[in-house]
Amino acid sequence: MVLGRRGFLGGTTAAVLLGQSGVATGKETGPSDVSGCDGMSKRDWETFVGAQDLVWKKPPTRYGQAPFLGDGRLGSVVYAEENVVRFTVQHADVQDHRTSGGSQFGVCRLPVGNLKMTAAGTVTAVDWRLDLWNAELRGTVTTSLGVLTFAAYVHSERSVFSLNVTATGAEKPVLEFVPAQAIPPRADFDPLPEGYVRNPGPVTAADGRETLVTQALNAGGQTATAFRLITHGRTQRLLLSVAHTYPEAAADKIVLKAVREAAVPGGRLTTSHRKWWSDFYRKSFLSFGDQRLQSFYWIQLYKVASGSRAGSPVMATTGPWLEKTPWAAAWWNLNVQLEYWLIHGSNHLELDSIASTLKDSQEQLVRNVKEPYRHDSAAVGRSTDRTTSNAGTLYEPGAGGTGVKELGNLTWALHNVWLSYRHSMDARILSDVVFPLLRRSINYYLHFLKKGSDGRLHLDVTTSPEYGDAPDCNYDLQLIRWGCQTLIDSAAKLKIDDPLEPRWREVLRDLTPYPVDANGFMIGAGVPFAVSHRHFSHLLATFPLMTVNWEQQENRELIEKSLRHWMSLEPAHRGYSYSGSGSIAARMFRGDEAYAYFVKMFDTTKRYPVLENTMYTEAGPVVETPLSGAQTIHDFVCQSWGGIVRVFPAVPSAWPDVMIADHSAEGGFSVTARRSGGRTEFVLVRSRAGEPLVLRHGIDGPVSVVAPVGHRDRGDGTLEIPLRRGQEVLVHPRGRRPDLAVRPVAITTPGKPWGLPA
Repeated sequence: MVLGRRGFLGGTTAAVLLGQSGVATGKETGPSDVSGCDGMSKRDWETFVGAQDLVWKKPPTRYGQAPFLGDGRLGSVVYAEENVVRFTVQHADVQDHRTSGGSQFGVCRLPVGNLKMTAAGTVTAVDWRLDLWNAELRGTVTTSLGVLTFAAYVHSERSVFSLNVTATGAEKPVLEFVPAQAIPPRADFDPLPEGYVRNPGPVTAADGRETLVTQALNAGGQTATAFRLITHGRTQRLLLSVAHTYPEAAADKIVLKAVREAAVPGGRLTTSHRKWWSDFYRKSFLSFGDQRLQSFYWIQLYKVASGSRAGSPVMATTGPWLEKTPWAAAWWNLNVQLEYWLIHGSNHLELDSIASTLKDSQEQLVRNVKEPYRHDSAAVGRSTDRTTSNAGTLYEPGAGGTGVKELGNLTWALHNVWLSYRHSMDARILSDVVFPLLRRSINYYLHFLKKGSDGRLHLDVTTSPEYGDAPDCNYDLQLIRWGCQTLIDSAAKLKIDDPLEPRWREVLRDLTPYPVDANGFMIGAGVPFAVSHRHFSHLLATFPLMTVNWEQQENRELIEKSLRHWMSLEPAHRGYSYSGSGSIAARMFRGDEAYAYFVKMFDTTKRYPVLENTMYTEAGPVVETPLSGAQTIHDFVCQSWGGIVRVFPAVPSAWPDVMIADHSAEGGFSVTARRSGGRTEFVLVRSRAGEPLVLRHGIDGPVSVVAPVGHRDRGDGTLEIPLRRGQEVLVHPRGRRPDLAVRPVAITTPGKPWGLPA
C-alpha cells in the first residue's frame, strides 16, 4: 500500500534534492497537489482502517465491552443479553428543563429507550465486527433455531438509526422499541429531591406506517421517537429517529419526516453514510508499529466523530451514549476540554462543538454570572446542560460559604477554541468566539483581583477542581495569565484598539507569582499539593497552556519536580492522570518517560484501566479519558506550541517507525513525515494560511531544504521559512533522495483486536 507524493518530485530535479545548497527556487517547487492522503486508493484505505476494527466472538454484556454507534447526537451501545440483542437509543439533545435541581436533577440529560431484537431461540454464539471504515456494526447471532445476520448504523448526517436483520432456519426475531421513563440518571445513585414531580410517561401511537412515541416534560418541550418496520421475506428493516424540542412540542414532526425520507426507495441512505465516513478518515494519517495502540488511536477518531459534530451539543461525560451514571451533564473543569484535543492534530475541526456551543450560548454564558456582572462578564459552572446552563450562577470570590468556587472553566474551554483558531488560522473563530468571550471571562476575574501590601494582585479563595479551596489558586492564576496575553495578541491580530489592554498588561505585570514549594506547583497560597489526586489542573501552565514550558531553561526544574511529585502520590490516579502526565513528559521531549506514563492507562492491574471497547468508567462512563490518550500520541509525533512546529519530538524508542501525513499544526500547517529505524527520513510541510514557518525537523546531521524561497538556519535543528499560502518545504538528510510515499509502517508489536475477540 503506497500513497504517492505525486507532483512534488515532478517539478523538482534530483540535482536540487541532492544538492549542497539545499535551497530550491519557487519555479522548481511551487505549490502542488501532493500534500494530502488523497493519493491512497479507496481499497488501501479500507484495508488499513479495517485492520483497526473491533471484533466480538463473545456476547458483550457490559458497557466497557459493547460496540457503539453515533452521529454526534443519536447514539447507541449494543449488548447481547440472553436471547436479546439490545440497541440503546439515546440522544444528546434530550434533557429536562427545570428551573431548579441543577445539572443533576434540573437540566440533566434524560434517557430515551432501547431497541430490542429478541430471538426465538437460545443464543449460542455471536460473531460481530465494528467496521470502522463504514461505521457499521455487522455480524451474526447464532441461536438454537437458526442464524440472525444483521447490520446496524447511525446515519452520519440524518440522525437516523438503521437496522437490517435477516433470519434463517426457524428463527423469527421480534423487533420492538421500548421507551424509557424520563427520570434523571442520578436517581440511580441519590434520592430524587424533596418535592420532585416526575415527568409523565411516554405515549405510543401509530402515525401511518410509523410508530410514534412522544415524551412530554413538566417543564415544557418534547422528546419524540419514530420508527418504521419494513419486511421483505425473511429480512426486516427498521428505521428510527429521535428528536427533542424546547420550549415548543414539535419533535414529533421532525422524527416522522426523518424516518419517511430515509425510507424512500433508492434514497441511497447507506451510500451517503459511508461516503461521509470515508471522507472523514482521509483527512489525516498516522501509523506506527504497535498494532493494539495504533488501533486504539483510530478507534478514538471513530469515537469522537460518533460523539460530536460542530453544531451538535458539546459532549457530556458519557458522550451521546447515556448510560447509568451520576454525571448526566457536561463537565467543564476538565472533561469537556480533554474530549476535544485530538481533533486539532488530526485535522478534524468539523467536530468542534466546543466552539459552536460557546458561540451559540453567549447569552446564557452571561446569565451564568450574577446580575451585577452581566454588563461585562461571562462564565460557565462546573457542570451544565448542552446550553451551558445549570440553573444557577457562578460563585463570587470573597462571598464565603461552601460549594464549588471554580472560576476558570470558561477560560480553559476557550483555550480549546484558541487551539482551533491556531490550527486553522481562521480569523472568524478568533473574532466571533475567542476574543469576545475571553474578554468577558477575564473581566469576571478582574472584578475580584485586589492589590495586596506587596504591590501584587491577589485572588481570594477559589476552588482547584476537585482538590480543594485556596487563595491565589494556581488553576486560576495560570488561566488569568494565559487569558490576558491571548487577549493582547488577539486584539493585535484583529486590529482592535481595546480600552482594556492597559489593564491586561497591568495584570501580567503585577499578578502574584504562582505559589510553589519544594515539590513544585502548589494548589494555591498556603495549600501544598499534598494528597494524591487525579486532576492536573494545578499544572495547566505546563500543559496545555504552555506558558511555563521546557524551552524556558529557568522553568525546567519547576516542571520536572512538579510532574514527579504529582505522579509520586499514586493512589487517586485515574486514566487521564496518565494521559496528562504522558503529554507533560512528551512536552519535555522525553519520549520513553512519556510512554511509560501513557501505557499505564491500559494496565489492567490498575483500578480503572481503558476497557475492552476502548471506553472508560469510574463511577459511571467518562468518555474523555481514552480520547485524551489520542492527544498523548499526537504529542509523541508532532507538537506546535510556542510558534515552533516540532516533528517527532518525543517518539518513544518502542516506536522506531512512524508515519504521519496531513497532521495539522498551529499556524495552519500540514505536516507529512516518516521516521524509520529511529531516524527521520523526511519532513514535508505545506502552509494552508501563509504564516511564517519555524520548523524543528528532528533530522540529525546536515540537511537539504527544498523550498520556494530561502530560509534561515538557527543552527539548532530549527529552520525559519517564510512560506506563502499553498507553498511547501521539504527537508531531508543531505545526500539522500527521500522516498516520499506515505504508507503504513510494518507492525512490530502485534496485538489482539479491541472488543471481545476469541
